[in-house]
Amino acid sequence: MEEEILSIIAEESGERIDALLAHMVDGMSRSAAQRLIEQGAVLLDGRPVQKNTRCDAGTQITVVLPEAQDIPLRPQNLPLDVIYEDDDLIVVNKPRGMVVHPAPGHPDGTLVNALLWHCGDSLSGVGGERRPGIVHRIDKDTSGLLIVAKNDFAHQILSSQLADRSLSRVYEAVVRGRLRDDSGTIDRPIGRHPTDRKRMAVTERNSRPAVTHWEVLARYNSYTHVRCRLETGRTHQIRVHMASIGHPLLGDGVYGAPSPEKGLEGQCLYARELKFIHPRTGEHVHLKTELPSWFTDVLAKLGPETA
Repeated sequence: MEEEILSIIAEESGERIDALLAHMVDGMSRSAAQRLIEQGAVLLDGRPVQKNTRCDAGTQITVVLPEAQDIPLRPQNLPLDVIYEDDDLIVVNKPRGMVVHPAPGHPDGTLVNALLWHCGDSLSGVGGERRPGIVHRIDKDTSGLLIVAKNDFAHQILSSQLADRSLSRVYEAVVRGRLRDDSGTIDRPIGRHPTDRKRMAVTERNSRPAVTHWEVLARYNSYTHVRCRLETGRTHQIRVHMASIGHPLLGDGVYGAPSPEKGLEGQCLYARELKFIHPRTGEHVHLKTELPSWFTDVLAKLGPETA
């Protein structure tokens, strides 16, 4: 595999080049950008730069990415909360802070590493070498139910259910502010943020349809406990949709308040229910867990419920 050369045009003036690379290059952290700069792999109008160099709008930046090193997946004996398991699939309750599959900055310690230890070679290959068995994903800081296929037959059928929306995913969340209506639907397309590649946004440009149904479970003075059902499965969908109507998730530092709230690190969002048709038996399966203690602790801090 050869080196990859990226050509980037700065969209705004005054931003440090290391910060600019971190939000414009997928999977690149600011520290990784600084290492590339120190290695002379970043050129500004053809000349090497310093990490604190600030760019003018319209400036061309060339980035020489080193050859990707293929890090083999390895099974790891990590705690795994199994909710359901048979010969075709396994449903796990993913903890907060765990990445689903290896990615830049997270070569191991992921759910996939734990699944490889637990399931051995019994995982579908449809998801690719880095994502064996993974039918759908949830964010690192979101916990809850996730379904994994043990063979290609199950994977293909479950993926079809995702596409035709017969596989239902239900979340619970706490959002900032008091929702006035008791329920509603957000039907707004989601795509990559136009200037910050690490974020998603409601946008018509290079977007895909996204639909979230929500209902109020309880109201507090400045917060609302809601249930959200996904009709589609876009990246950060619930977080982006709720923020788009003025009610970002409690603890969401990306789409809401930048500082921690109520002792939370990450958004108050839990994937509580899964409904699907078993790929082999055709039976309807409905799995639902209790809210985790960290979630109920947050609810206790919100004060008494209000009308």
